[in-house]
Amino acid sequence: MAPQQFCTFLLDGYLFGVPVPQVQEVIRFHPMTPVPLAPPAVEGLINLRGQIVLAIDLRRRLSLAGRSAGDLPVNVVVRTTDGAVSLLVDEIGDVIEVEQSSFEASPETLRGAVRSMILGVHKLEHKLLHLLDTERACQVHADSDSVATS
Repeated sequence: MAPQQFCTFLLDGYLFGVPVPQVQEVIRFHPMTPVPLAPPAVEGLINLRGQIVLAIDLRRRLSLAGRSAGDLPVNVVVRTTDGAVSLLVDEIGDVIEVEQSSFEASPETLRGAVRSMILGVHKLEHKLLHLLDTERACQVHADSDSVATS
């Protein structure tokens, strides 16, 4: 099987990746318009050259610690079945290529909503690359910010 390329980013020290074809673009922090009564993971809306894009704070979505005051996130704009969505991450990484043979199921240590949004991991030399299920990560609901476990 051919190697796969992933766009990588950091969140709270963890390395995540999404397949390169799903990434529309990576941009610096943009001012956002808040969305009243939105779920906690929804940071707001950004205007991306005339396109209105929902911005989701992945730290909140994955139940990680909040970002330090003054630390501005980076926008990783991904393509989903519902259109473009911006995922707010701490830092953008490299595009890396991994062999399918390094893929493993999600570690048992991942619990709750996080586990349902991780497709699995690739064991790299010094880190684990957590593969983010962008469709699930982008599903935020007004009544709850957690993901159904069905």
